Amino acid sequence: MAIDEALDGVEAQLQEEGQRVITAIHGAIRALQERDVELADEVIAFDDEIDQLFLAIAASIQSLLALQTPVARDLRLLLAMLHINLLLERSADSCVTIAKLSKLVSDADPDPALVDVLTDMGERAEEMLRRALDSFSNRDLAGAESLVELDDLIDRANRRFVERLVDVMAEPELREWGLRMVVVARTIERIGDRAVDIGEQTAYLLTAEFREFTDASHPTTS
Repeated sequence: MAIDEALDGVEAQLQEEGQRVITAIHGAIRALQERDVELADEVIAFDDEIDQLFLAIAASIQSLLALQTPVARDLRLLLAMLHINLLLERSADSCVTIAKLSKLVSDADPDPALVDVLTDMGERAEEMLRRALDSFSNRDLAGAESLVELDDLIDRANRRFVERLVDVMAEPELREWGLRMVVVARTIERIGDRAVDIGEQTAYLLTAEFREFTDASHPTTS
């Protein structure tokens, strides 16, 4: 059927967008780690390509909703892809934020321990997004739900970052760098949160019920 082919085409575009965002995450973290201004500029410029793909996917979804008559299963898929498309675009914007912040303090001599924590967080965020996309593609509910455990690892790493930051901020020459890195850490954490959100869209697609994997109003304690 024509609508099935169209849905497959949109989903293929969505996966392509996801892979580009994964590339952007990797580049942004490496630019931060290596203080590579040129690579940071490439990450910033690369966002234009992701934005173009985002707009093309959004237009395709809107066209299918307006011109076709999707049944409930197809409608869930379209709605899930609409949400995931936005989540990916926002994650790409987060990579731009990281790249811009790394450029602002590229001349600073960073704290190696904090850089290691941020790198670890970035690698986990990249892994989470890859798993989220694979789970959606494979219609894998268990894989989608497993994202919560990976997100907990990012949260723990962020706590290590905060603990170390207290010592770093006592050194005047590192204060500006440390303040910029606070935003970087939070930005990486949000990428992980969006990967969990993608997992929730996979669950919605498979079960026809939307549920949050975690309840932010009742945080876990450790």
